[in-house]
Amino acid sequence: MIANERQYAITRTELQRFEQAAEEQQQHGPSEDIDPRIGKAMVDALLSQAETLREELKRYEDLRDGRISKRELEGLRDLPAALIEARIAAGLTQKALGERLGVKEQQIQRWEANLYPGVGVERLQEIADALGMEVRETVSYAVSS
Repeated sequence: MIANERQYAITRTELQRFEQAAEEQQQHGPSEDIDPRIGKAMVDALLSQAETLREELKRYEDLRDGRISKRELEGLRDLPAALIEARIAAGLTQKALGERLGVKEQQIQRWEANLYPGVGVERLQEIADALGMEVRETVSYAVSS
């Protein structure tokens, strides 16, 4: 997941590298000592990785540019990614979110880099509130018979 403009720029550069490597492999083919099937698998792997990067870039752009405004959660494990996406959709940098919460930018970076590990429910709610994020999820209880 791309979480900031720096990662966005790095991902764009990596996409160009994968596309260029795939193009070179397609034009020149594998060396004589490599089975053509392995050469094709190498190209397919490069193209697959390029497609993954394209999808990540598009998701970030859509969030940043306001084309995505919500996310369906499948469970609580989806909440950290939703918090990151909400920050991007709100047009806030990690620094700006940190200022709203009274913490340093580096703390936000650490939390987001690892998808908010060990962050308590109260702090997660503070983050959601700072982002103007509304969370609604239905909880289904196991019914004993």
